[in-house]
Amino acid sequence: MIVLVGFMGAGKTTVGTLLAEKLGLDFADSDLVLEQRAGRPIRQIFAEDGEPAFRVLEHEVIADLLDGPDLVLALGGGAAEHAGTRRRLAAAQVVYLHVGYEQAMRRVGGGGDPASRPLLARPDLAATYRRRLPLYAEVATLTIPTDDRPPEAVTQDILEYL
Repeated sequence: MIVLVGFMGAGKTTVGTLLAEKLGLDFADSDLVLEQRAGRPIRQIFAEDGEPAFRVLEHEVIADLLDGPDLVLALGGGAAEHAGTRRRLAAAQVVYLHVGYEQAMRRVGGGGDPASRPLLARPDLAATYRRRLPLYAEVATLTIPTDDRPPEAVTQDILEYL
């Protein structure tokens, strides 16, 4: 089980897809699995149920995926904020894709749609980024910088570590 964590725009889905292909494993994005199971998009869950309810559902989905067959799993950017999820990640190989705030905003902010990324609508986005950094580092067994690097180079770094 290889789990990718990091802030939005770190490249978790892109790198995860490449990594899974190279390792011959399946790839899953916890956000997509959550939407499929809930039968509605994340933005709707946030709007109707609030972030705390979303985080509980997210934790349940991640726990189920961690209990399943080996795969490459990309977590949503806020998943590490849930203490139960952090505890569950202790048994996994966790790669923290570190992206600088400015780079993240260039990657998702310019073309990012708050409807598909509810976090973009938060006025305290920079503070959220800073609050999450130590949580990513806490769960990581490997940290890879992604700023100004192509996904293929990041993937190769992970493969060399593994």
